[in-house]
Amino acid sequence: MMKSNRAVGGLVYSTDAGRMCPVCRKPVASCTCRQNQALPKTDGVVRVSRETKGRGGKSVTLVKGLALDALALAQMGKQLRAACGSGGTVKGGVIEVQGDHCELVMQTLKDQGHLVKRAGG
Repeated sequence: MMKSNRAVGGLVYSTDAGRMCPVCRKPVASCTCRQNQALPKTDGVVRVSRETKGRGGKSVTLVKGLALDALALAQMGKQLRAACGSGGTVKGGVIEVQGDHCELVMQTLKDQGHLVKRAGG
C-alpha cells in the first residue's frame, strides 16, 4: 500500500524557496505556524554580564532578557558579534560574545532602543 507524500513527510527543500516548514508546508521565511509562537516573557530589561566559569579562564559577555524569537535573537547575536569584532553563539535564549565587551555591547543595545543594565560585578 502506497502512502501519500504528505503522510510520509512531504517537501523538505525547494530550489525556489529553500527550506520548507513541515507543519504549514510554506517556506521557513514566510512560515505561519512559527509566527504564532509566543515570545519569551521578560521584565523588559536586558542584562549584560561577564562570565569565566567553565571556560578555562576565558571571559565571555552574556546578554540575557531580550524578548525576541529565535530567528531575531540569532540576528541580534550576529550584529553584536560584528560590533565587537569577535565570535560567539546563541544558546538557550542567551547571546554569548567571546571576550570582555560589556560596555560596547551595552552601548550597541542602547542605540537600538533597549533598556540595558549591567549584571554581576
